[in-house]
Amino acid sequence: MQLEGTILRGRDFEPIEGRVVVEDGEIVAVEEAGVHSDRIILPAFVNAHTHIGDSIAKEAGAGLSLDELVAPPDGLKHRLLRAASQDELIAAMRRSLSFMERAGTGAFIEFREGGVSGVEAIEAALDGLAIEDVVLGRETLAAMEVADGFGASGARDGEFGAERTATREAGKLFGIHAGERDSDDVNPALDLDPDFLVHMVHLEALHYERLDDEETPVVLCPRSNLVTDAGVAPARELLDRTTVALGTDNVMLNSPSMFREMAFAAKLYDVSAREVLGMATVAGAEIAGLNAGVVETGRDARLLALDGDSDNLAGAEDVVRAVVRRAGVDDVTDVVLGD
Repeated sequence: MQLEGTILRGRDFEPIEGRVVVEDGEIVAVEEAGVHSDRIILPAFVNAHTHIGDSIAKEAGAGLSLDELVAPPDGLKHRLLRAASQDELIAAMRRSLSFMERAGTGAFIEFREGGVSGVEAIEAALDGLAIEDVVLGRETLAAMEVADGFGASGARDGEFGAERTATREAGKLFGIHAGERDSDDVNPALDLDPDFLVHMVHLEALHYERLDDEETPVVLCPRSNLVTDAGVAPARELLDRTTVALGTDNVMLNSPSMFREMAFAAKLYDVSAREVLGMATVAGAEIAGLNAGVVETGRDARLLALDGDSDNLAGAEDVVRAVVRRAGVDDVTDVVLGD
């Protein structure tokens, strides 16, 4: 198959006119040529931090603090998850996942509550969908063993050492929340040598020094951090030190739309549109270990096409800026996730 239009090529998202040729789920050519298409072709998004189980409780808990909303084991979301049946949980997650796929998300990294049954629930919700999942179990080592790794809450007082050791021995991914509520859990999290950190809002000079040395990747969730009054992460300082990706976090708090996350990040942080697009695509792919996130030969064909002549995008003079700050689900014409 071929997709023609303005291609945002490579890691720099250079706009070129041409076509992307796909065979057997792989990009086999990116050809610069004159074509007659208004489409804009870019990598499908990688949502690098989600809690899809929260789909059963959208917009619940208005006015509650961060701990009251999501702190384990008895935050509001954990009580609602326990109260839901497996069928209710699966049905709600499937609707969110279907929306994400339709809105151009090709892959996501999920922190999955509920132990083994929670991992099984999201795998059931994914049945028949093309979106690629990287599921990190929580709460038990058994959940890690049936998943792609372990997703930890904030480390304090030596927590999660056993889980980190077991995950490393299994050759799986270990991610952890850090610096969301305060800075106290950042050093303990870094001491675990995680594969990536989530949030990193509250940082001190020592943490920047450690990131200079260790370059641990970070996932930012700007909309979630403002909804929970966590604050604004130092995105510029983090990007200058390490790989930084974007995630939409709890479905309870925000729509799992990477279009919305990009637009918000571009207007909140001191970063360029190209940097934001990289955060939404190739950075998340690298954290997840996926061969995606870039339109170039040899990458998996996980692509998104937008209507550049839609009422929303027509007349854009800076295509990358328009995609990041202006584009939305209604502009999507094609989502290619494989052949």
